[in-house]
Amino acid sequence: MITSAMGIWNYWIVFILMMIGLFIVIGRKNLLKKIVGLTIFQTSVFLLYITLGKITGGTAPILTENSSTIYSNPLPHVLILTAIVVGVATTALALALVVRINSIYGSIEEDDISAHDLIDYHDQNNTLKKSILQNSK
Repeated sequence: MITSAMGIWNYWIVFILMMIGLFIVIGRKNLLKKIVGLTIFQTSVFLLYITLGKITGGTAPILTENSSTIYSNPLPHVLILTAIVVGVATTALALALVVRINSIYGSIEEDDISAHDLIDYHDQNNTLKKSILQNSK
């Protein structure tokens, strides 16, 4: 039982990383921490695809005269290279947005941003009501 569970240790690592990333995204109110959580979650997906593409005893898919050679599938590795590039670009964009949000709101905490937006919303409604009342007189 334990040896069969240890034989799939890579899936346990993927699962643990995925749950850590999901917890950070859901449980934290700081935008920077949410980006870190998304990056951890993304890394767990990368590891999952890479481990699916590896076959025990498989070699690189280079054709030889030996027909009994077992090959590993290179496609997941190639797709993950592309996904890593896209992930880095997405993380950079998210960090740029956090910097912009910080310059506008003065905070990167969700509660502070929501409170600031709520105050602005009520101020706009009060201004609109006053202008409607003045126009109706």
